[in-house]
Amino acid sequence: MAAAVEQEPQPLSLELLPTDPLLLILSFLDYRDLLRAEKTRRKQSWKAIFISIYSDLGRYIQYYATLKKAWDDIERYLGQRCPRMIGSLKDSVQEDDLDAVEAQIGCKLPDDYRCSFRIHNGQKLVVPGLMGSMALSNHYRSEDLLDIDTAAGGFQQRLGLKQCLPLTFCIHTGLSQYMALESVEGRNKYEIFYQCPDQMARNPSAIDMFITGTSYLEWFTSYVNNVVTGGYPIIRDQIFRYVHDKECVATTGDITVSVSTSFLPELSSVHPPHYFFTYRIRIEMSKDALPEKACQLDSRYWRITNAKGDVEEVQGPGVVGEFPIISPGRVYEYTSCTTFSTTSGYMEGYYTFHCLYYKDKFFNVIIPRFHMVCPTFKVSTARMETNHNEYAMDEDEDSTDTDEYEDRHRVLDIPAPSGRCPEGAGISKTLCLSSYSSDTVESSSSSIAYSL
Repeated sequence: MAAAVEQEPQPLSLELLPTDPLLLILSFLDYRDLLRAEKTRRKQSWKAIFISIYSDLGRYIQYYATLKKAWDDIERYLGQRCPRMIGSLKDSVQEDDLDAVEAQIGCKLPDDYRCSFRIHNGQKLVVPGLMGSMALSNHYRSEDLLDIDTAAGGFQQRLGLKQCLPLTFCIHTGLSQYMALESVEGRNKYEIFYQCPDQMARNPSAIDMFITGTSYLEWFTSYVNNVVTGGYPIIRDQIFRYVHDKECVATTGDITVSVSTSFLPELSSVHPPHYFFTYRIRIEMSKDALPEKACQLDSRYWRITNAKGDVEEVQGPGVVGEFPIISPGRVYEYTSCTTFSTTSGYMEGYYTFHCLYYKDKFFNVIIPRFHMVCPTFKVSTARMETNHNEYAMDEDEDSTDTDEYEDRHRVLDIPAPSGRCPEGAGISKTLCLSSYSSDTVESSSSSIAYSL
């Protein structure tokens, strides 16, 4: 019996390609070669197709393929996990709309920004915001990507934020990320940042900046990459901007502890130096562990080191006022936070557990070392015009694992919440938060355990 003859696969034809990859291919070809093309697609010659596309989007040839892929990736990823968020995205704008905004604000918009809005015009002012959320026991942030008209309405001409365009906005805190449209007041053109008012200056235009991007293209695509690769967790239809270092995992016996961290610019200050970080800890026991391995957390020990090498040790009962029970296949997660007077620091330590079946048996579980580093920041040029002799700056006072943080809130003009946090041991000034799981939006006062 004759062997079946394998049919050669049909070669991929340009006629089968959609517009986006076709546009990328065409961008590498000589214009005269395209004019000579005689093949047709959708009853149009390649010349007609090229002229049509290029006349509309040709100025964005350097950015379009990258940004279109980023938008497609995040729509595909969130469509399965956060469909409500995808529903808040707005349709694209036209060139005339962007030109009108430039005339309104008196500044040119960068082409990568314009190109992105030719794909999607930001989103509606809703919760959750596309650009990430953060939920603590007494603080909530969710940033929307502003549409072009809303962004233009928030364009700044005042000293300290001169010629800055807001890219995001949080309806709960008023927080925005801005893009500098000109190189003024110490900023680089098209730099993206969080504003951080200088709390020690008399001049209201003294605004420091936490830098989040060097261009719109880099800022948006790096964020999308973190989302679609799972770098930022999805919790109840929201993107939480926790960063997890894959090396930041430690296993002791059947129990694994992993840590993710995040920097909160809205609760931080360069002057005075207070850098606010939150960390999310996951404690889980292997589902293959024996039932008699069930145990309960009794206490925690922290060794906290700032960038100057100063070390403080803290020990206290439970975590966030809880004494969680861990059994095979169960997970416990909680969130807490700390401040440093230096731009970075790290924490490490261990939990002490006792066995439920052998109550006199105690053992320690390692908490891996995790680093916290604030983003690059710039000091306001207006600060040099301010006399600081009347202000005291204590750069040696660091926060640890406790809840006496009222002094810090007075410095930042943030009202201290009522009540006291249960985790604190009363040693310094760190806000400690209650536990929550990966399927809740905000912190709650009760611990969360769930099955793998």
